[in-house]
Amino acid sequence: MFLSLLLVKTLLAQWFDPRHAQIEANKRFYELTAKVDSLSLEVDEKERFIKNFQRVLSGDTIHIGEEYHQEHNEGNEIINENIDVSQLSPIDSQFRQEFERTDMSLLNYSSGNYSELQEIFFFSPISGFISSPYNVKDGHFGVDIVAKKNEPVKSIADGTVIMSSWTQDSGYVIAIQHRGNLISVYKHNAELLKKVGNFVNAGEIIAIIGNTGELTDGPHLHFELWNNGNSVNPEEFVTF
Repeated sequence: MFLSLLLVKTLLAQWFDPRHAQIEANKRFYELTAKVDSLSLEVDEKERFIKNFQRVLSGDTIHIGEEYHQEHNEGNEIINENIDVSQLSPIDSQFRQEFERTDMSLLNYSSGNYSELQEIFFFSPISGFISSPYNVKDGHFGVDIVAKKNEPVKSIADGTVIMSSWTQDSGYVIAIQHRGNLISVYKHNAELLKKVGNFVNAGEIIAIIGNTGELTDGPHLHFELWNNGNSVNPEEFVTF
């Protein structure tokens, strides 16, 4: 008797109730809609990150700041208007000046946990010697590598090209997005061999060493590594 009642309530109800299929279809539809929305948000975030990174490489940091304030400061205009730095107390002003002289910048502040990078084998982008090392205090977020003329520049790992263009300061620049929120940047090239959207393999030739851009005093490759938005010392992970 109990078994018969269970069948009537479950299996037989599913077979003979016309609403059951529609209910299941609706549930599946809602689940797929939620997944699509989640993926859409993730894609938007990634596109925004890539666009901002491209603007940083091209020297356009003003628009990034404007977008940030527009997104995060809506409704806070009155509060901001009431803040006058010149009217701060002497103690507050002294503390502010001392803080601004420290090295606690956003670029320097990171967890320092790069264990995931240490597990990746990186190809050397070029063979040569380092003429200028990584130095965040001096605003040098990469290393300068001097090599032979027309030496090919190679991708350090598998990835997708997210920037391949000319900038006034850095000349011909190419940037590659790798797994684990890692981005490699190659500046002052004489020629770029890959376009945005191209997938490149580790060790694949992507450019030719050069001397383009205003911020260069001779043929060399300026190479940078960025992990989760923080610059890291390439010498800690790549052998040149």
